[in-house]
Amino acid sequence: MRIVEVVAPARHAKELMAMARFYGAADCWWGAEGPDGRQALRMLVPDQARQKLLDGLQSLLEKESTGRIVIQTVNATLPRVAAGDEESAENKRSSVANTREELYTEIAKGAQLDGNFLLLVALSTVVAAIGMTEDNVAVVVGAMVIAPLLGPIIAFAFATSLGDRQLSAQALTASSVGLGLALLLALLIGLVSPIDINSQEIMARTEVGLDSVALALASGAAAVLSLTTGLSSALVGVMVAVALLPPTAVIGLLLGHQRWELALGAALLLAVNVVCVLLSAKVVFLIKGVKPRGWLQTRKAQTSMTLYIALWAILLAVLIAAMLIRGSLGDLLQHVPL
Repeated sequence: MRIVEVVAPARHAKELMAMARFYGAADCWWGAEGPDGRQALRMLVPDQARQKLLDGLQSLLEKESTGRIVIQTVNATLPRVAAGDEESAENKRSSVANTREELYTEIAKGAQLDGNFLLLVALSTVVAAIGMTEDNVAVVVGAMVIAPLLGPIIAFAFATSLGDRQLSAQALTASSVGLGLALLLALLIGLVSPIDINSQEIMARTEVGLDSVALALASGAAAVLSLTTGLSSALVGVMVAVALLPPTAVIGLLLGHQRWELALGAALLLAVNVVCVLLSAKVVFLIKGVKPRGWLQTRKAQTSMTLYIALWAILLAVLIAAMLIRGSLGDLLQHVPL
């Protein structure tokens, strides 16, 4: 349940009131007309009706330079509004608690490449490197939570679902810069600081199996579900489950000590995590019906969605094949007498 406030020229009053009733607003009320000729209409809108209402409002006001739509959260309303029984099973399956516009605002924050993002990447990399060299699980988990690398990955999946090239480029840039900075800092730490290769926290990130694939797929899906249902606080748990920073830091530490084979294992784990998160995120966005507003944009987005899902599925298959080949070669070398 949200309050949708529309500020528009007073001549649209009857149309806006009719749209509120048509799209199932639980209540609506007008404010007084202002000196600029605009009026404010507030609508109390259930979650399942909000996206269609917003699409209609944007179509009505897209040529009005003075029109504005504001979405406000509702902590409680009295008397209580009963959920509609007429909602179909299909709508319940595909509807989201947050609209496309709300999701965009929330997800785009995680793709901002600014000083805070870079500082968090740098600090979390240092924390992760210390935690893994000292074999301290608590410190590594702390680095996972503060690392902001998952946000741009989710933003990229969301942007490609909408066909938004600007957000796609922004998310891809933030992801590349963040991972590159983490790798560079870890490499420098590995060059100047001795590490214990037998550390469990390091060795755990050099092995990847089918369980790692399943974990990354499930975590990526959980991340998107937590966003679309309005439970973004659950992302903290997802950050820990499918953290991208620890394997990146391990790659840098091992490269600094010229342990090429182990670094390759960590790189494979990182690639599996990234591809699995992108694939599962795009599938969930597709199931939840996240798409552009316009018909033409929707068709273009559906085409790009199909291509992207196919691409990530193929990449995942290649990574699984490489993972299995690497495991088979390792078993073979263990049985070869020296």
